[in-house]
Amino acid sequence: MNRNASRILAALFGVLAVTLPFFAGDYPLQVARNIMMYMALAITWDMLLRSGQISFGIAGLFGIGAYSAILSVIRAGMPAWFSILFAAIFSGVVAFVIGFLILRLRAMYFSIVTLALGEIFRIIIHNLHDFTGGPEGVVIQKGVIFGGNANSLYWLVLAGLAVALAASFWFEKSKIHFALTAIRNNEISAQSSGIDIFRWLLLAFVVTSAIQGLLGGIFVQSYGFATPDAVFSADFTLLPLAMALLGGVYSTTGPIFGAILLGLASEWLKLKIPYGHLVVYGIIIVIVILFMPQGLRQLVRRTSHSADGRSA
Repeated sequence: MNRNASRILAALFGVLAVTLPFFAGDYPLQVARNIMMYMALAITWDMLLRSGQISFGIAGLFGIGAYSAILSVIRAGMPAWFSILFAAIFSGVVAFVIGFLILRLRAMYFSIVTLALGEIFRIIIHNLHDFTGGPEGVVIQKGVIFGGNANSLYWLVLAGLAVALAASFWFEKSKIHFALTAIRNNEISAQSSGIDIFRWLLLAFVVTSAIQGLLGGIFVQSYGFATPDAVFSADFTLLPLAMALLGGVYSTTGPIFGAILLGLASEWLKLKIPYGHLVVYGIIIVIVILFMPQGLRQLVRRTSHSADGRSA
């Protein structure tokens, strides 16, 4: 997909996102909120992937953010707005600490550890019954942001997406892009050219984790509750991953278009096969990796090149 087409489609999406609350009902807004939430998570997953590190820990950091937000309201009486910011900060701090332990790992070892950490977080929350509510979870009795108004919550999720987009564009347009690309292509060459590999990996890991925590905070403020099974769900890892792979990785626009396509499909799948949709996501991931490793961007690029060749 060439740059002009990507910009036009992204602009159309932006216009639709901003105008949707003015003509859509509650259900379309809820679907749009879900898609934007997963889109933002897909963008953060892709941001870390640009360093060559494949993380399966999205749900873990998302869940940490969700619980830190809701518990800060219930246990500490923190205002709703501050609880969302606290979720981002807390998740970033957690990522900073565990980053020192796991960012020396590479390839499947890093991926497996991030997956395991997400499950460890879930089990800890599950067993701290007196503090976290255990498997039954916790509910915000008072102080749900915007009183649960669908229109206002839509803008809140859109703001979370805007944060993810801003961070992704920052990664693309700054020296972070060159550092992460060099690390992904050849760590030895990157290190010999003076790039501090661990420093840049830690930065990418902390920033993406903080945004995932922020989104977790927005999620619990939108729905007013949190349970371990809900906020640490595999959906929050598999669906963003599938969206990014489907649209095309190493870019901001790829996860956006993948999220729109797969997000709409997922709503239909949940109605038709409520307990089988994760299998479909897995199949999509396998198909894309085997036949379209660069996602739909690769397919569109090939099609446009073929059309240009015929016209010439």
